Amino acid sequence: MERARLAADIGGTFTDVVLEHAGKRHSSKILTTPRAPEEGMLAGIAQVLAAAALHPADIGLLVHGTTLATNSLIERKGAKTALLTTAGFRDVLEMGYEKRYEHYDLELELPTPLVPRELRFPVEERMTAKGEIRTPLGSISEIISKLKAERVEAVAVGFLHSYVNDSHEKRAGELLAKSLPGVSITLSCEVCPEIREYERFSTACANAYVQPLMASYLARLAAELKRRGFACPLFLMTSGGGLTTLETARRFPVRLVESGPAGGAILSAGLARENNLQEVLSFDMGGTTAKICYIEGGRPEQSRKFEVARIWRNLKGSGLPVRIPVTEMVEIGAGGGSIARLDELKRIQVGPSSAGAEPGPACYGRGGAEPTVTDANVVLGRIDPAAFAGGTLRLNIQKAKNAILARIGSPLGMDADWAAAGIGEIVEENMASAARVHAIERGKAAERCTMIAFGGGAPLHAARLAAKLGMRKVLVPVDASVGSAVGFLRAPVAFEVVRSLRCLDDDFSVLKINELLNSMHKEATAIVSAGALGAKLQTHRTVEMRYEGQGHEISVPLPAGKLSAADAKKLRAQYEARYERQFGLRISDVPVEFLTWSVNVSTFAVDKKNSNAKVKSSKATARQERTVFDPVSGKRGSLPMFLRRDLAAGATLAGPALVVEPQTTTLVPRGWRCGVAAAGHLILERKP
Repeated sequence: MERARLAADIGGTFTDVVLEHAGKRHSSKILTTPRAPEEGMLAGIAQVLAAAALHPADIGLLVHGTTLATNSLIERKGAKTALLTTAGFRDVLEMGYEKRYEHYDLELELPTPLVPRELRFPVEERMTAKGEIRTPLGSISEIISKLKAERVEAVAVGFLHSYVNDSHEKRAGELLAKSLPGVSITLSCEVCPEIREYERFSTACANAYVQPLMASYLARLAAELKRRGFACPLFLMTSGGGLTTLETARRFPVRLVESGPAGGAILSAGLARENNLQEVLSFDMGGTTAKICYIEGGRPEQSRKFEVARIWRNLKGSGLPVRIPVTEMVEIGAGGGSIARLDELKRIQVGPSSAGAEPGPACYGRGGAEPTVTDANVVLGRIDPAAFAGGTLRLNIQKAKNAILARIGSPLGMDADWAAAGIGEIVEENMASAARVHAIERGKAAERCTMIAFGGGAPLHAARLAAKLGMRKVLVPVDASVGSAVGFLRAPVAFEVVRSLRCLDDDFSVLKINELLNSMHKEATAIVSAGALGAKLQTHRTVEMRYEGQGHEISVPLPAGKLSAADAKKLRAQYEARYERQFGLRISDVPVEFLTWSVNVSTFAVDKKNSNAKVKSSKATARQERTVFDPVSGKRGSLPMFLRRDLAAGATLAGPALVVEPQTTTLVPRGWRCGVAAAGHLILERKP
């Protein structure tokens, strides 16, 4: 008998669980339990197992993604961490890039390092940029004594140029492990063996900071799953869109910081390929944040750099940089739980702070008093208070009205309806602004894209957001509310190894490069094979290139097999074509520099068959109506309400209307039509 597959996504507000078995899918959405995240996850698993009439022994695979590492960094609730670094570089974490992210702010707030200065210890050692030992590693026994006295829980080691020669870091790690049993040790040469010491040190510190917490959590989860009878492999979703083993996740928990959103990008990329959509904007709106990702040719953009815990308006440079494989996206505080308030000029502002799961929006009736986006949608009539989250959480509309009136309506002289409409308008404009900036930075044209909307909140706002961006088509997939968890089950087992090796196109060191790529491939393959369960593997290799003298790179794919001297010219041509596409020019008289090499080994991801089958069109019939406030007319009126389970393939309806399912609602505004594709996805199209 075919064994079932489980996926669990722990978000800031809700925990989503999906079970697939014998062609059927069961899902649950319950409030996250922040104090012990595994409790909510296990409760959700119990719900879907009961719905499918299965037992733990029937599960063949469990994939898990969590925001625990991210929240630990944002809330500064990680381990007491120390840093050992090369003498003279103790303050790299505070110096950062030595530039301001907001030039004209005289009271600029910079991100506080995870490791305070008194726990940063200089070590006498020095490597040159070529990996030659200039100063041998000195004694660290005195430092170890201080670490014991301070009772640190984790130590990061980051020496200058260890990406070229890691012998000093490895030796220091051995001495620390021997003298500090039970203390987590992170070496920068293992977690981020790349050039640029600030980003490498920051990544090592972030990994060390969350490692004790994540190791403890994963150990508790694995033990509890085993106790309950689960004998299946447990994989963790990484920020780069691949699955990794439990042991690798324990070593490199920093790679889990964007695991949930990566699952959503995988779902959107798969849907783009299945439906022949060349340009897609993936829109994932949950309870805490909204995530926007551009997908071209069925592949989400990937990056090697990410900022976590930004402290000012999501501005680049205001967070802590980590260099890890990550799906390129913009994430803003615009979820269902995002709190609305008035600023000093009495303008409505929404987010980035969130009510989360505890206490949650005012309408949850769990002690929350601040108005949120969910409260606004309840007051407007777009959410059924009795059917929210599959009926597991009854909402209190009066508490939502009271919160909105107290914080927004009364100070502005508005009733609850208009105040709620203002909250909705602002949160949609915030998301549209983020999408526009994200598009401009990447040379994309948002209006050419099809939007794929998922997450509990996205279907409510997708069409209105698409209209603001000039888009004409929105796809709301089956089981949209748990889309990221569904994406987990499509993800390949994967691991990426990155190394820096600098050379120029007129000095292409073929022997060194091939030796490096070969060793990287072996390392990645060993990790993936441990969880691939005999599956066939594929390899994707890239190199980051730049014109000599520049400070930023563009990634270029490498051909399969061994590289030859002739490949230098081919790679330069590819680089210059990409550079011209992004910046509009080429600089032919400047050497090109090859800097950082990447090898990604993964199992093959299997797409579903193309779902573009033609279906017979038929007009849908509404079962009931719901009273909804219309900001255009300024009045309340009845909107036809369709149950998604009643809509067969080919069914069509015209807006304004609501399409309701157990865990989310799709708003079809006036001027839009909605049809059901052969695969069951909702296709919303704006009338010309």
